[in-house]
Amino acid sequence: MKTLYLATHNLHKKEEIQNIFESHPVLGGLFRIESMDSLGFHEEIPETAGTLEGNALQKARYIHQKFNVDCFADDTGLEVAALGERPGVFSARYANMPDSFEESGFVSPESLKMPDPTFDQNIDRLLFKLQNKPRQARFRSVICLIMDERTYYFEGVVNGIILHERHGIQGFGYDPVFQPDGFDKSFAELDMARKNAISHRGKAVEAMVSFLERRAARP
Repeated sequence: MKTLYLATHNLHKKEEIQNIFESHPVLGGLFRIESMDSLGFHEEIPETAGTLEGNALQKARYIHQKFNVDCFADDTGLEVAALGERPGVFSARYANMPDSFEESGFVSPESLKMPDPTFDQNIDRLLFKLQNKPRQARFRSVICLIMDERTYYFEGVVNGIILHERHGIQGFGYDPVFQPDGFDKSFAELDMARKNAISHRGKAVEAMVSFLERRAARP
């Protein structure tokens, strides 16, 4: 069985992706997903690019070069139309951003040096900034896979709205306030299997899985 290392310390993220692989009729017996903890690596992975694609590549390349393993990394952004598609690549650090961030996109060097806020803090800012504004939004995930010394990208998008308050306790991040189109529940009210079937990360992973399945079928 081949091991693919996921460049993250986020166990929720690892469990979601591992669940997709384990339920696959072909790849479930071919690939094992491991996080950085299995390599004894507990440091922060650099994440300083200005795009989701750049961050995913930076993280995957860092682990590949440090440990010489096949690995992949993802970066995800919440893009809210009424906020100029922000917070985007700064979703995890949204609460640290300057007051003018939504209007100008300006990011101060000081805000990037601050410890990451909690997602409750990020959600609080989002709900405050969206008062009396349209609430259409989308999640976008980009995966960068480095395998056999080659680099591949996969993307997944899910559209929805931002709710006026938190609903549910599952998932992580912005899940309690994001309701995907066609559903009357937030991501945090859906079980993992249902969320994986429709989520941005799930779609990006499925694109990677389809690619790996085609490779496995080659003679």
